[in-house]
Amino acid sequence: MNTPVTWLYVPGDRPERFDKAVGSGADVVIIDLEDAVAPARKDEARANAVAYLRARPDARVAVHVRVNDLGSERGRADLEAVGDLADGVRLPKVESAAVLDAVTGAPAYALLESAAGILAAREIAAHPKVAGVALGEQDLAAELAVTDERAMDHLRLQVVLAAAAAGLPPLPMSVFPNVKDEAGLLASCLAGRALGLFGRTAIHPRQIPVIRRAFRPSEEEAARAAEIVEAAEQAERSGAGAVALPDGRFVDAPIVARARRTLALAHRLADPPPSAEPPGRASDRFSGIS
Repeated sequence: MNTPVTWLYVPGDRPERFDKAVGSGADVVIIDLEDAVAPARKDEARANAVAYLRARPDARVAVHVRVNDLGSERGRADLEAVGDLADGVRLPKVESAAVLDAVTGAPAYALLESAAGILAAREIAAHPKVAGVALGEQDLAAELAVTDERAMDHLRLQVVLAAAAAGLPPLPMSVFPNVKDEAGLLASCLAGRALGLFGRTAIHPRQIPVIRRAFRPSEEEAARAAEIVEAAEQAERSGAGAVALPDGRFVDAPIVARARRTLALAHRLADPPPSAEPPGRASDRFSGIS
């Protein structure tokens, strides 16, 4: 199964946007019952998510649900309602592995949004019910009063290491809140990619092509990967134990495996689908589809 590149949030209290989100070109759609929904509408949002998941016409795009904090009665009710219907559940504000013991149903994705969550990242990532981890950077930065990207990079790398050590998929990037700043989004994605992060959550479909472009291997990277794969195949055909490149350098098996992944990703992202952005406001936080 391909690791998702784009994850699109859609508010749970806007069910008319669910199908549009699924058709946006995102790899995963996340129906949000937490931050995007006012307290007075959270029960309605949960009912909307359940109804959609039971009747959804297109199961080709994965649909996850971000539930409310499992430390609350509402969060536990969310999980009970959607756990056996969604393709994944995103659990906010996870601060210890112990809270995951009671999780049942769909694969769980733990969101680390606090200092306690970062410090427990290794244990959380290693929990058998966790299929992936991600950061909630806005909440984390607010708690720590962090304004320097270098400090955030330090925190990101801790979770990148925890995910890799646990054998989980690469850490996706947190949302970029300014949907009109495509240049800023692209630069941010490229910086995250250099740290070992892969893919990103979006709050509007216009961000999806930018994210895909940022994580698509460049022509130079694809050409270099093709050279490595060709050398490996030649070595296999000739029975040689070592893989030598035309310039005389030798590469080992992990480099060859990475080159194969690079070529597969370049092929997968070669023709990004157009943004499915309909008219409307595009500046609302967690607006999903406007």
